[in-house]
Amino acid sequence: MKSTMIAAAAAIGLLAVAPAGAQTSVTTTTTETTGSITIAPEKRTIIRERLSTAEPVTVKEKVTVGWTVPDTVELETVPDTIVSDIPTVKGYSYFVYNDDVVLVDPKTRKVVTIVE
Repeated sequence: MKSTMIAAAAAIGLLAVAPAGAQTSVTTTTTETTGSITIAPEKRTIIRERLSTAEPVTVKEKVTVGWTVPDTVELETVPDTIVSDIPTVKGYSYFVYNDDVVLVDPKTRKVVTIVE
């Protein structure tokens, strides 16, 4: 009797563990969902120093994160020399506005971050 109860308890325990073990949790973060990317302050300094010498762009609207850049603004690709130091900026474009470097998702033309 005792061995039957132990066997039953073990079987119930295995059944309870099996579904929990099969469950997985996946968290995905993209710039499309958040509208911005996170760059450490020391990396922001590198971006600012290397890219702020580009010719500034004039636009009528205030440039903010999430703003869609008009087609009249020419976007530059972030150079590989910066991507090698800061991989999170790979695939983004930029322009300079009011002495700030504005990083843009070239597919959507939305501003993802402003490096002040």
